[in-house]
Amino acid sequence: MTSSPALQPSLWYKDAIIYQVHIKSFCDSNDDGYGDIKGLISKLDYIQSLGVTAIWVMPFFDSPLQDDGYDIADYYKVNPNYGDIEDVRELVREAHARGLKIIMEMVINHTSDQHPWFQRAIKAPAGSSERNFYVWSDDNKKYDGVRIIFLDTEESNWTWHPEVEQYYWHRFFHHQPDLNFENPAVEKAIYEVIDYWASMGVDGFRLDAIPYLFEEEGTTCENLAPTHAFLKRLRKYVDEKFHGEICLLAEANMMPADSAGYFGDGDECHMNYHFPLMPRLYMGVAKEDRTEIVEVLKRTPEIPENCQWATFLRNHDELTLEMVTPEERQWMWNHYCYVPEAKQNMGIRLRLARLMDGSYRKMHLMNTMLFTMPGTPVIYYGDEIGMGDNVYLNDRDGVRTPMQWSPENNAGFSHATPQQLYLPVISDPEFHYETVNVQVQENRSRSMLHWMRRMIEIRKSYQCFGRGEMIMLEPEEKNILAYVRRYEDEVVLVVCNLSGRATSLCLPLESYEGYKAREILGGENFHDIEESYRLTITGWGTYLIEITKRANLNK
Repeated sequence: MTSSPALQPSLWYKDAIIYQVHIKSFCDSNDDGYGDIKGLISKLDYIQSLGVTAIWVMPFFDSPLQDDGYDIADYYKVNPNYGDIEDVRELVREAHARGLKIIMEMVINHTSDQHPWFQRAIKAPAGSSERNFYVWSDDNKKYDGVRIIFLDTEESNWTWHPEVEQYYWHRFFHHQPDLNFENPAVEKAIYEVIDYWASMGVDGFRLDAIPYLFEEEGTTCENLAPTHAFLKRLRKYVDEKFHGEICLLAEANMMPADSAGYFGDGDECHMNYHFPLMPRLYMGVAKEDRTEIVEVLKRTPEIPENCQWATFLRNHDELTLEMVTPEERQWMWNHYCYVPEAKQNMGIRLRLARLMDGSYRKMHLMNTMLFTMPGTPVIYYGDEIGMGDNVYLNDRDGVRTPMQWSPENNAGFSHATPQQLYLPVISDPEFHYETVNVQVQENRSRSMLHWMRRMIEIRKSYQCFGRGEMIMLEPEEKNILAYVRRYEDEVVLVVCNLSGRATSLCLPLESYEGYKAREILGGENFHDIEESYRLTITGWGTYLIEITKRANLNK
């Protein structure tokens, strides 16, 4: 029986909290200097202890690793540095035994030029289905004017192949040729790949670079109608075969009105990143002004009931500034790039802790906004302990360093000699692994780690954050961001001070006059709600205030 999106049996992703992990970065089980799947399995109890409900695993396919695994050489093989297929099966089993979902990276826009499909294509006759697995042209003027994504490394979206004597199309690096989705054989092959991993028990797929699947002359070659038609077919396929339990997460870095298109009518992707919100949270704190945050939320359209935004503060990439104006981008670079090397392509390659000057209060503020705004929060590994970065490493490696487990050698990540590690551990004084690590923070009740666990527990206890409406309050004080989250009988008032100065304010809460107020984080009862509710909040402070109706209140 066909299941429609509106009647799917599970909306688990709406209440999820996702933890993003690089396998190579998390734990090395065989002391070769690389993290591996068995190492990740050994740390599942830790991940479970955080309270998160899903793990987003970065690419682990066989790959030449010219783009950290996003250049896939075989969709059915595991990079031998990380393990093998049986290790993946065990990971899925052990994660499920702990109530954790597995979301895996699925790069379907392009492959590595070492993939057998591409090697077969360059040897196949012109015009054959095998050749047309990829996009070819006799000249490099086709699709002229389409933007180049990696302007700092690529001069064109076309690269000449001497053996074929044609150009091949690539929206990313030249060693990542784009698949040709006009070829039905490509779509069939992608279905088979999804089928293979979903049948193994994987719960979701992050669809990388999804706006770039199709090309059309005279367009930007982004967000084309055939891409949405393909996603509807893919969604129908996975819903019918896996009974609506598989989640598709789109990576579409656009303004909200455009990226919301990837939800379709609730029949394309279940989730989509809210890229424009993320840099505006940083802008709000830097400028001590809520204006940009409020504006981007107002510009965010209503989405289908069975869909959800994914929100994040940092990830494996640079802090992307594509979705801000050129003037705002330059302002952010000036404010946050403490050294020129921090600037990366169209963004900033720093972790949350560095961006917040190592301040717990600022990190608490940023995470409070993350956990209480509409959408499903995604946490980047190590941010729960305030890990630092190494901006002097190549490309984006500075935010992909080994997880810091203990003050032991190699931060407890590996027993290999330090020179064997895939990347060095963080050793600068402010974020040194001897002081910033899980073991130290487990033993400190006021650590970042314990605070994050408490916030995750609160997030899971109130469905209003994952499913409720958001009512923005706009007090006179521009440094105050305040909003009400409401779902059924749950009402939570969130107040965030974007500045370092203590502030007194009044909030218009006439709808809740006479109701009880309890601050959730501290567990303290506040004075009852009044029509004009007065509060004083410390610099970079936050309140999560549960509002409940008194039994004798006649409203």
